[in-house]
Amino acid sequence: MSAPNLLPIVSSPTLIAAVPGFGPTAGGNSVLLIGTNLGGATSVTFGGTPATIVSQDLFGFLITVVAPPHAAGNVPVVVTTPAGASTPANYTYVGPVVPSPPTVLVFTPPTGPTTGGTPFTIVGTNLTGASVTFGGVPAVGVTVVGGVLLTGVTPPHAAGNVPVVVTTPAGSTTVAGGFTYVGPPLPTAVSITPSVGATVGGTPIAIIGTNLTGATVTIGGVPATNVVVDATGTVLAALTPAGVAGNAAVVVTTPAGSATVSGGFTYV
Repeated sequence: MSAPNLLPIVSSPTLIAAVPGFGPTAGGNSVLLIGTNLGGATSVTFGGTPATIVSQDLFGFLITVVAPPHAAGNVPVVVTTPAGASTPANYTYVGPVVPSPPTVLVFTPPTGPTTGGTPFTIVGTNLTGASVTFGGVPAVGVTVVGGVLLTGVTPPHAAGNVPVVVTTPAGSTTVAGGFTYVGPPLPTAVSITPSVGATVGGTPIAIIGTNLTGATVTIGGVPATNVVVDATGTVLAALTPAGVAGNAAVVVTTPAGSATVSGGFTYV
């Protein structure tokens, strides 16, 4: 009669969970493995990559390991003991969060003066840390609230449409339609009264037009004197300079440009 087999029965390991069930792709974080029959573990792998075993409990329920580096995604965690490989537990490697570039949903106003100083508002997403340029020139006073609301003040720029670019550490976006800088309106000069005066000058004249604020006047290329413009910018009064007999061009000039009075002024 043969002797009975007295070797202990070794049960296969069962892995129930990895806690936490996720970690960085760089690894290096502690993970607690929970299961049964885990005692005497000889290796732990995450997606086939060996982890470092830090500790095991005496009853085979718990193992603490350090997760190895691995590409982002879900991987099986397997514990191997003298009895064999365990059932796998799921573990997710999470890559670094890549910030999203800014988006612009609303931009207002779309126009403003060339002198700058126009308050503007942008509504969008991912605006935290943003700066704004108008035609390459930085806006001033930029403030962002909650990453969705941006306010600022336009810088000075030459007249015309310019691109508006919002930039954050994650990237840039260009505002559709851009921003149009509008220069001061050009003057117009409709009429001059009287249109005839003495060559010695000193004739009081009145020029009717629009946008005459800040204007100067020349008659035959010589500046008129005592120029005064009314508050509406539509009536300009002056005294003619001395001139030679004949017709002379009358030119009204403002910071925005010039206008010539039809018919000019005739010296007699």
